[in-house]
Amino acid sequence: MDTFTELQLFALFAVPVLLAITVHEAAHGWVAHQLGDHTAHQRGRVTFNPLRHIDLIGTLLIPALTFFFAGLLFGWAKPVPVNARNLHHPRRDMAVVALAGPGSNLLMAALWGFGIQAGLLLDPVNHWFAVPLIYSGAAGVLINVFLMVLNLVPLLPLDGGRVLNSFLPPRLAAIFSRLEPFGLLILLLLFVSGLLSSVLLPLVRWTIELLPGSRIVIDLFFV
Repeated sequence: MDTFTELQLFALFAVPVLLAITVHEAAHGWVAHQLGDHTAHQRGRVTFNPLRHIDLIGTLLIPALTFFFAGLLFGWAKPVPVNARNLHHPRRDMAVVALAGPGSNLLMAALWGFGIQAGLLLDPVNHWFAVPLIYSGAAGVLINVFLMVLNLVPLLPLDGGRVLNSFLPPRLAAIFSRLEPFGLLILLLLFVSGLLSSVLLPLVRWTIELLPGSRIVIDLFFV
């Protein structure tokens, strides 16, 4: 990736990032809709239109700043509204709704991996089409796996925190929920300190190694 300028790299990652965030949030809303809460559906959030999920600061400004100054993409979208009281089994279903986002990212990572393999097969026939497909596929695998692993961190308001909160005894869950207003600040501090990357990157690499096209992704981003 050293042959690409920062602007080219940003353009390469733009589509995978938008898709990763959009499908992630839409998956939350769709699963909540299936389980009895129609809040997100009524507000137009069960959609693949990225404009419905973009947060000007979290989706645009922060990722641009962290990419150009730290070399990593970090950001968030507008959270999909879910009313747990409307779910058939509130505590259990909230965990299922939370896991839908990371699950969609794992599925997209696999699809991008197959895109890499398709690009490798097409390369001898149409090099100009194959190369962007391979690089975009690699970016798609990386960003979706990173987003999946990041969101599984057991810290509110992340999906991992929602899952943990669903399984804690009610009294402990109430105490844990009080940390949610500080969750994003804690996450940013962990990110800036480098602790977050030191924990997440090995997990990201291990997950990538299980996916199609993994050799290309590892060679591009981890060597």
